Amino acid sequence: MKNTKVLVEGALMVALATILCFIRIIRLPWGGSVTLLSMLPIVLFSIKRGLKAGFAASVLFSLIQLFQGILDGLFGWGLTPGMLIACIFLDYLLAYSIIGIAGIFRKKGLTGWIVGIAIAVTLRFLVHFISGVVIWHSYGELWEGFSTENSVIYSLVYNGCYMLPELIFTLIGAVALLKVPQTSRLLLSDDIK
Repeated sequence: MKNTKVLVEGALMVALATILCFIRIIRLPWGGSVTLLSMLPIVLFSIKRGLKAGFAASVLFSLIQLFQGILDGLFGWGLTPGMLIACIFLDYLLAYSIIGIAGIFRKKGLTGWIVGIAIAVTLRFLVHFISGVVIWHSYGELWEGFSTENSVIYSLVYNGCYMLPELIFTLIGAVALLKVPQTSRLLLSDDIK
């Protein structure tokens, strides 16, 4: 019965995260968006159910993100086969799967939850940053009117434009939900409070 409950909760959180991904506040030209708290359901699930369940949900979420990336034109970006494989692995599979680490300090209370979320989002940023340096370095123009040939600056600015707001919004959303006792009881199991 408990396994079924965890599976259903995980599926619901992945579905909710997927729906929230479609609510894009800012959308960048070469991938990456500021969304309406799309990572929040996955990080909350990881905090509630632990790393194993959190990683399972985030891997499923990464596959859905890859499918969404394909629909958004991933194959039309003009990448070489090697760049495409690296992009799929880094920007989709690894970057979104790493979100499951948010529950690493789940038994440490609100401070541990915030640190876990910050680690998860920061690691996702680092994966995108590495991808930007390794794969996207040849795309010198960040947006019309601003370009750089320095791949580190390019990747830092480009990925920071959407990952920093994602981090801030996810932390604010998590704290807002987890500080309310009624919501906290609904979201979190008794064994981690």
